[in-house]
Amino acid sequence: MTEQPTLNMPVKAPNSFSRFVKKFYWRDYVVYITFVIVFITFSVSLADSGFLTTNNLLNILRQTATISVMAVAMTFVLAAAEIDLSVGAVAGLASVTTAMVVGRFGIVPGILAGLLTGVLIGMLNGFLVTKIGIPSFLVTLGMLGIATGTAMWITQTAPVPIANETYNYIFGSGNIGPVPTLFVWTFLALVIGHTCLKSTPFGRQVLATGGNETAARYSGIDTKKIKYITFILMSVVAAIGGMLYAGRLHSGRFTWGQGDELSVIAAVVLGGTSLFGGKGSVIGTIVGAILIGLINNGLILMGLESSQQMIIRGAIIILAVALTGRKAQE
Repeated sequence: MTEQPTLNMPVKAPNSFSRFVKKFYWRDYVVYITFVIVFITFSVSLADSGFLTTNNLLNILRQTATISVMAVAMTFVLAAAEIDLSVGAVAGLASVTTAMVVGRFGIVPGILAGLLTGVLIGMLNGFLVTKIGIPSFLVTLGMLGIATGTAMWITQTAPVPIANETYNYIFGSGNIGPVPTLFVWTFLALVIGHTCLKSTPFGRQVLATGGNETAARYSGIDTKKIKYITFILMSVVAAIGGMLYAGRLHSGRFTWGQGDELSVIAAVVLGGTSLFGGKGSVIGTIVGAILIGLINNGLILMGLESSQQMIIRGAIIILAVALTGRKAQE
């Protein structure tokens, strides 16, 4: 005769480590794992090429600062289940308008002109997407051409120099003690973006809109307004990115920011923001931007051409999209 199992046997409570293991999902940490692997690989293989020198590491951070700033705003756009392909072109146009106005009227009107450029383009993008109903991919792809063409037209493709040292100091060329001003801009974008996304009603509404727009609408969220604001935010920050280019390079030119949309989107997706909306990480975005700069720097030290770098960046986006897509299906 077999014994019946007792029903009152004590159940062992899971410890904190087992709870952590159950919650751990490796795809949430892809960018951090990849960063460590890439950094160690380049540190070993490029030790004789100066990869680990202070100047080189600082140069990586300087070169990725503008991408990092723009990628923070792109986190909100993608988290709301939209996309903006015009960021690089907006940066170029804003650098031109800022440089032209700074040269004629001074630093304050120049800064306002750059910001106004971003506001107007963001309002137009948001209107066409939320009011007219045109997909954001098509709207911002068209705006990419419009912004680039406008910048070329008003400058006749020539660079517009900026001789205002105060402007150049604030927007990219200066140092606060040992800290470059570009680091300060990146840090401000990180703190403001992370706080806004995780600790404000607007951030929660962005995530809710991207996660399930219908449910968000029924819960009282004006999803069209949220998306409209994210497009304005993105274009304004892209304009700031263009102003940073102008300050670092002492001129405005339509080519500044050209192709940055690829790096910006790659940084955001690698950082853990879903292309399907509803999930975003500003900290991950910053790490993703630095990772891309790390890869570019390492490839340059290896002697690879810019075309080969573009191929690898494209492969990174495909890999990130594949991981995000598989996760969404699970």
